[in-house]
Amino acid sequence: MSIRNQVFACSVVSYLCFSTGIISCWPSSVIKVFSSENTTLNRVMTETEISLLGGLPSFGALCTIPLMGKVFDTLGRKYTIVMISLLQVIGWSIVCTFDYVLSTLIGFLITGLSSCIYLSVPVYVGEFCQESIRGTMTSGVLVLFPVGWMFSYLLGMLEYHTMNYVCLTISIVGTLLMFYLRESPLYLMKKGLEKEAAEVIAHYRGIKVNNKKVHREIENIQRALNPVFDDVTSETEKLHLNKKENKSLSTWQFLKKSRSTRRALLLSLVLYTAAIFQGQIVVQVYAEPLFSLAVPSMSATLSSVLFAVVNIFAALFVVYLVDSSGRRPLMIYSSICTAVFAVALGSQIQFSWAPNWVTAVFIYLFCFTYTTGAGTIPFTMSAEIFLPDIKNFATIVSFEYLFLGFFFVLFVYNPVVAAVGLGPLFYMFAGVCVLTTILCFFLMPETKGLTVDVIQYQFCSPKAQNSE
Repeated sequence: MSIRNQVFACSVVSYLCFSTGIISCWPSSVIKVFSSENTTLNRVMTETEISLLGGLPSFGALCTIPLMGKVFDTLGRKYTIVMISLLQVIGWSIVCTFDYVLSTLIGFLITGLSSCIYLSVPVYVGEFCQESIRGTMTSGVLVLFPVGWMFSYLLGMLEYHTMNYVCLTISIVGTLLMFYLRESPLYLMKKGLEKEAAEVIAHYRGIKVNNKKVHREIENIQRALNPVFDDVTSETEKLHLNKKENKSLSTWQFLKKSRSTRRALLLSLVLYTAAIFQGQIVVQVYAEPLFSLAVPSMSATLSSVLFAVVNIFAALFVVYLVDSSGRRPLMIYSSICTAVFAVALGSQIQFSWAPNWVTAVFIYLFCFTYTTGAGTIPFTMSAEIFLPDIKNFATIVSFEYLFLGFFFVLFVYNPVVAAVGLGPLFYMFAGVCVLTTILCFFLMPETKGLTVDVIQYQFCSPKAQNSE
């Protein structure tokens, strides 16, 4: 009973991850049609338009993520997620209604605006889940992204307009489901609504409002909203601020005062660099054309579906391990394995030293190990390492960087493959994996089962920690 309501709420919000996953891989199902003489649109798409289509979800996220902090604090977490879901309904409605290249790009861009859900969902889930299951639930909702990929690849077997109407129906159902959710207790506390926050906590914990556990969680939120800073000029001298003084600090003043926050932000950027440049995003978005190029003897649709299934199992594997083994070991060891498989895959594509089916196996192993680390852990970490006063800014900066990187990688993928070949591209991904391993070994603390104030303490320098 204590976690049932939390699990159910996570299941509801994960439906939006599912529908966003469909958007991410929709280009893979339509690129061949749009670039052929039998196109369903008013004309054949150019190569530049095809490249742009694959990057539109990332570009859409770049447009909406900077607004998320203000929208989060104005509408609240719940209604922000409802608004994001409505963007999908509007975008698919345009794609279903008009068969022009420009309207399709505009409609798909609007659906892509909902890609900011990669930021919104982990933040929201991390705010209402208790510490003992926070990592599992944050990782668990991310499982629905690869489920959406698989469904998108399967939809590619349908007639073009039928596929789009199915996508529209899914987005409408998702919007209606989002109204079940309750507001984040942290947001309510920031607005001074302590009674309402206690009721939400009691609901999600399955206990009465007057229970001591509710009071203890309210105190934890208050402590997170009124942090103790480690001053930039003296690690041993702490600056204690009351609530009124704390609220007067600007974002830049907060960053200047809190060395631990700066180190947490640096770690977040390192982790998202791994998520971008370890390279799985190109397999995800360009699955069918990539499999056609790398494994011509296999059905591209079958290969793409198997790719999604592998990612689902990898995500479930992370859900099982993230709160038992911890975030740090998963990130380090998965990056090592991803580097090995990237080199093996690149050499196999370049030199064909084994049968074609070996290429497919290496692609799946590469994606499995990526998902167990760089594909999941950065999202879990960014949802739990920042104090509430800086959380919106820090996560927005991190996700802007993430989607800018995704857009860049997807846009240059086709020209780079044409220039150097597909094999050497995976050698580059392997180099990033090795660098990730080294940086995470030195910069990344373990955060499983810890409250945000304790996590921030982990980012203080050893001198500051010893002075406590």
